[in-house]
Amino acid sequence: MTTVLSTYALRGIKLLNPLTLVRSLWQHRDLIAQFTRREIEGRYRGSFLGLIWSLANPLFMLGIYTFVFGIVLKARWPESRTGGLGEFALIIFAGLTAFGFFSECVSRAPTLVVVVPNYVKKVVFPLEILPLSAMGAAFFHMGISLIVLLAAELLFTGSIPWTIVLLPLVLLPAVFLSLGLMWFLASLGVFIRDVSQAIGLIVQAMFFFTPIFYSIDAIPVSIRPIILVNPMAPVVENFRRVLLWGQMPSWRGLAMWIVATGIVMVLGFAWFRQTKKAFADVI
Repeated sequence: MTTVLSTYALRGIKLLNPLTLVRSLWQHRDLIAQFTRREIEGRYRGSFLGLIWSLANPLFMLGIYTFVFGIVLKARWPESRTGGLGEFALIIFAGLTAFGFFSECVSRAPTLVVVVPNYVKKVVFPLEILPLSAMGAAFFHMGISLIVLLAAELLFTGSIPWTIVLLPLVLLPAVFLSLGLMWFLASLGVFIRDVSQAIGLIVQAMFFFTPIFYSIDAIPVSIRPIILVNPMAPVVENFRRVLLWGQMPSWRGLAMWIVATGIVMVLGFAWFRQTKKAFADVI
């Protein structure tokens, strides 16, 4: 009995070891790159406009949101340098870009394994790379949005702050959180097919509870903690600070969220590795 418990304990420690995650992903880095490329190409294969859609969709939504909040409701941002509609559009676009990355990753997660039953039957195929390839495609789309955002920032403000070099750091919590949730939801989606619909509702709720169209300072102090509990709220705020306003991120909050979301990532990876043995019996 003691030997069995020791075996399970060692297996649990190995699964929860972050180095196990890093080694696994590094070992399959070429396969991840190949599937990411296929993910991007497959999404636009047969489309007349192709990659233009990855730019048209966010710009179309930006136009709608700018019209509603900037022109109809006449909303403005406290940190705005010029107070103009163009800068307000930039601020909204930055929030949409940051949240869009998370939304694309998490929304696709429940069906990542279900739609590739042939891979599930192959014992040697590393299913854990599927979330990485989907995240790679999300990075690609975010990169296109960032190029547009930076070009517009140069046009409206005349400069790009040096703090942009901190962008990868402030995005780490979103990357860790998305990966952890993707591994967990990809596994759960195999056993419970309703997860996909539920996640759509949850992501939509998170969208409005994230300060994309409003400043945190505009929220009453009594309910502000409810917004700040949303892990994407500080990501969006720090995203704007380093990209638009040349400010340092909230270091203490950033460190806390990196650790917390890093734990979520490791737990999600361990959950996926442990449950994937049963995928072939369900699909």
